[in-house]
Amino acid sequence: MQDKDIEIVDFEDINLEGATVIAGFPSIGLVSTIAANYLIDALNLKQVGAVNSPHFPALSVVHTGEPLSPVRIYAGEQNNGEKIVVFVSEFKPKPQLINSISSIIMKWVTEKKCKMLISPEGMVVEGKDISNDELAGAYAIGSTVDVRRHLAMKNISQFKNGIIAGVSGVLLNKGKHSDFDVISILTEAHPNYPDAKAAAAAINIIALITDIKINVAPLYEESERIEKQLQKFHKQAKPMVSTTGQVPQPNMYG
Repeated sequence: MQDKDIEIVDFEDINLEGATVIAGFPSIGLVSTIAANYLIDALNLKQVGAVNSPHFPALSVVHTGEPLSPVRIYAGEQNNGEKIVVFVSEFKPKPQLINSISSIIMKWVTEKKCKMLISPEGMVVEGKDISNDELAGAYAIGSTVDVRRHLAMKNISQFKNGIIAGVSGVLLNKGKHSDFDVISILTEAHPNYPDAKAAAAAINIIALITDIKINVAPLYEESERIEKQLQKFHKQAKPMVSTTGQVPQPNMYG
């Protein structure tokens, strides 16, 4: 697999200098996918691009009568002047795609002169059962000393020991190697079904980091409906991605 097998298509030339980028690729509890889609709606972001590859599932995501690519890019400027970009994927990348996807994202955010990359993830904690009424615990880890200091100033609990797999883990490493601010947000999530409450916990951390007011109350209130909707979607999509050869996820961390 080579990086040239994946490309980012910009639909328009938009100034994203200083933007905060959220990478939403499915993991445990579909935390990143739920969070990314909610942010797109809550922050009134518009699609500005897509990620294409012949190795992606051959499908179109239809939303309100419009066909969409399975991996899309949305952006918009908020009232406080903060520019937000969201990558959202409707499928979990095959293991052999993860490094290439991470590389193309890092190259894109660098070229666009974005300032920070945030990747929310679901995390399963062994020996702990999260009830439906219990709020998910949330942690964060940063790639640079500066961003870890920023997390500490915001009183955000920092992830100290463990393994972060997938796109989030690779982005963290690439951020450290290139001295670029990357944050992985880890929220305790149910491993067996989409967890909207865990996604809400991740969004709360994103709001703290970016100083943007994001009302997650509707996400908590509608978590059951959203979870059922996503379960139905992924059940429909499963036959189309069943030949991806994905390996089982680790039983401890997303």
